[in-house]
Amino acid sequence: MVYFVGLVGLLLILTAEARVGISSESSFCTESRECLLYDLVCKNDDYEVRHYDSVKWVSTDEESHFMDKAMYTAFQRLFKYITGSNEAGVNINMTTPVTVKIEEKKRLWQSSVFTLNFLLPSDYQFIPPQPTDGSVYFTETPDMKVYVRSYGGWMMSLTSNVNSMLLKRQLDKVQATYNKDYHYAVGYDSPMKILNRHNEVWYMVEGEPVCPTSS
Repeated sequence: MVYFVGLVGLLLILTAEARVGISSESSFCTESRECLLYDLVCKNDDYEVRHYDSVKWVSTDEESHFMDKAMYTAFQRLFKYITGSNEAGVNINMTTPVTVKIEEKKRLWQSSVFTLNFLLPSDYQFIPPQPTDGSVYFTETPDMKVYVRSYGGWMMSLTSNVNSMLLKRQLDKVQATYNKDYHYAVGYDSPMKILNRHNEVWYMVEGEPVCPTSS
């Protein structure tokens, strides 16, 4: 029985490391030891489709009219969590990417709830230390396929909105089905990095992914 429990525990650890792995396995994870890994399903000149396993994140919400303002406040909150403001008092390594779940606005003047997410490293995927801040909590993304558009420069409200609009236009053109209630803005770089920055927009695939050679 003890052997069986130990074997299950080992399998869980190996599974976690397969989903959150060494950053050298990704060409755009350059500043953290671990990164969210994926399988490429298909790719064309406009976007790609990726498969991600289910993973756990530490998250917090912030309501604002602009992503930039919400991100600043939410980032400070999560950064405190990984630098010791948790019940275990431990420091947790930063990983990539950082994602922001963004509600699709129906009207320009409406505020939105932005959910900032830090990926938990493999050591804490199953038993992370509890937050001491009540506005910090854990979320888990499901096993999923996503449509991805990549872009350089800085991830800001303007650039994120433009690239999400371009990705939606491309997906609608090929009659792809995807979740239209929200999308993710995804960043891989710290503010200190100036050149070769990498950002993404994700929309969740619904049904079978559509990925023609040229859209």
